[in-house]
Amino acid sequence: MTPADYLDKAVFAAMEAGAAALEVYEEDFEVEEKSDHSPLTLADRRAHEIIAARLKPLQIPVLSEEGRDIAYAERKNWPQLWIVDPLDGTKEFVKKNGEFTINIALVQNGVPMLGVVFVPVKDRVYFAAQGRGAFLADGSDLRGLEKTSAADGLISVSRRLPLADLPARPYTVMGSRSHASDALSAFVAEKRREHGDLEFISAGSSLKFCLVAEGRADLYPRTGPTMEWDTAAGQAVVEQAGGSVLEFESGKPLAYNKENLTNPWFIVYRTAKDG
Repeated sequence: MTPADYLDKAVFAAMEAGAAALEVYEEDFEVEEKSDHSPLTLADRRAHEIIAARLKPLQIPVLSEEGRDIAYAERKNWPQLWIVDPLDGTKEFVKKNGEFTINIALVQNGVPMLGVVFVPVKDRVYFAAQGRGAFLADGSDLRGLEKTSAADGLISVSRRLPLADLPARPYTVMGSRSHASDALSAFVAEKRREHGDLEFISAGSSLKFCLVAEGRADLYPRTGPTMEWDTAAGQAVVEQAGGSVLEFESGKPLAYNKENLTNPWFIVYRTAKDG
């Protein structure tokens, strides 16, 4: 099977998980604290359970932020796996600013070959698969296709990324809404000197990848820690839209299912770069 053969399964898993998260989002909810002091909500757990159940029949192992810890000795022999963040942007969820996403990626030999990023509050789905491209769809256009459609049906009601005919804009850099740093400020200042007229946009979660893939921004530098489940789905969308996600220092593409699941600093480019 090709990555595109799994696309409908991943899209509808993300959408169902997003609907469950949205139910919690629209009510009062309790916030717990994980061991790394980041917030955990009922929405994270519900979304994880839905995605795990949806993907289980495909018999491909799942690495999820909310799943069990899996030793590298076991993971390293997996030729492919799902890498899932059932709720990316929990801080944005808790703030109720709408900038959280559901992320599902299929990784083969360290490379994200398929990615789905669902934005529940906006009911938007970004999806991509190697060889098919990257797309943006309204959830309302996809729901009627679940029982009848595979990748071709999803693509038929979607817009290809990057979007055509976007309005003219200045050179634009994305940045994290909740993780600003001195290194990021220095990077943006350097780009401002290079380009003069520069716009800086803050956003939460993997929305930053998606806005670069759309063509609404040129760069997204991340000068702080992230985990593989934060980036795998977004990287697939960006790369299939013709962009790149490269390590800050080496210029190599981010790799996945590493022994250490923490990513190095990286830069997301709207167009492909050689590093």
